[in-house]
Amino acid sequence: MTKSYALPKSERLHSLSALRRLFTDGTSHFVYPFRYTVYSTKSTTASVEVLFSVPKRFHKRANKRNLLRRRTKEAYRLNKHLLDDYLSASCQDIDLALVYSTKDVLPYKTIENAICRILAEIAKSN
Repeated sequence: MTKSYALPKSERLHSLSALRRLFTDGTSHFVYPFRYTVYSTKSTTASVEVLFSVPKRFHKRANKRNLLRRRTKEAYRLNKHLLDDYLSASCQDIDLALVYSTKDVLPYKTIENAICRILAEIAKSN
């Protein structure tokens, strides 16, 4: 089976009710430079929906926020396969919010390592 590296809209978290549920009932953790919140439920079909956020509080300029959001999306898109084995075994819907929480503009490799650690923690803990 070939891996799909796409990030279609069906894998992005955009429902207002899902966002409210995620931030009220989800569990929050921190892996530098991200604060991430996870909410999982049992389901018949396993899926992951993800939200990427770079707050204006830390980065006032839109070009910096866009750069960091793009780096985060790319790192997630290339490493989302780390959750595949876990999803196929557990049949859970996972909602995930990745919030970039530092004032530093970090290189792609640092962001990618953090995303890999986050995905590994999610696969291990749930």
